[in-house]
Amino acid sequence: MDEITFHTLLHRPGTLVDVGAHDGLITLPFARLPGSRVLAFEPLPMAFARLAEALAAHFGGEIPPHVELVQAALGDHAGQADLAMPVLDGVAQEQWASTAKDYAAFGGPRLAIRHFAAPLQRLDDRAIRDLTHVKIDAEGAEYEILRGARETLLRCRPVLTLEVEERHREGSTWAVPAFLDALGYDVVFELQGGWFPVAALDRPTMQRASPDPSVFEASDPYVFVFYALPREDAAGMLARLKAAA
Repeated sequence: MDEITFHTLLHRPGTLVDVGAHDGLITLPFARLPGSRVLAFEPLPMAFARLAEALAAHFGGEIPPHVELVQAALGDHAGQADLAMPVLDGVAQEQWASTAKDYAAFGGPRLAIRHFAAPLQRLDDRAIRDLTHVKIDAEGAEYEILRGARETLLRCRPVLTLEVEERHREGSTWAVPAFLDALGYDVVFELQGGWFPVAALDRPTMQRASPDPSVFEASDPYVFVFYALPREDAAGMLARLKAAA
C-alpha cells in the first residue's frame, strides 16, 4: 500500500502536514481530500519553486487558500540548519538532500556537495489543534522532527507515514519507532499485502542499502515506509487497511 492510499483510507478532515514535500507527490492528494487544510514544508529552493508551480497549476493558476507552502525544514528547535545535497556526475540528487548528514564521508571525482542555509522550525510552535495526518520524508532527520512535534502528536493523535532508513541515519529504525511507542503509537509496515509490527523488521535482509549516493545498492525487499497509528484506534484502523488490500 502506498502512502497516498493509506492517508485516503484513514482520512479525517483537519490539518494535514507534508514534511519534505519536494514536488508535491503527497501535497497535491492531501489538498484534494475533503475538509483538508494542508501545511507543506520543503527547504530545498528549487524543489520549493516546483512545488509552488505544481499547486498553482493544479488549482487554476493560484495556490488555494487551504494550502500553505513553507520553505523551511522541521526539527526540534527553531533556527537555521545546513541542508546538504549531493551532486552526482553533475546531476543534483535532490531526493538525498538532508539536514541530518553532510555526506563528508563520501568523496571522489563523481560526487560534489552543495550546501543551503535552511530555516528550521518546530511543528509544536504552530500550535495546531486539529492535526489529522502527517507524512515525513526527511533523509535522517525524522527523530528531531518528531521531538519538535511531541506536544502536537499527544494532543491531536494524527496518523503518520514516515520514510526511515538506516542508510541515512544508523539506528533510526530503532529510535524513531521507540519514540513513537512512548507517545502511544503502534508502528507497522506493509509487505506483499501483509501488515507487520516494526518488531518484525529484519534489518540485515529488509533494510540494507548503501549510504553512498554514488552506489545504488539495496536489499530485496527494501522496507523503508512505516505507518504510525494511535494505539487507542490502531486495531480498527488496521482492520480497515487490511480490508482494503
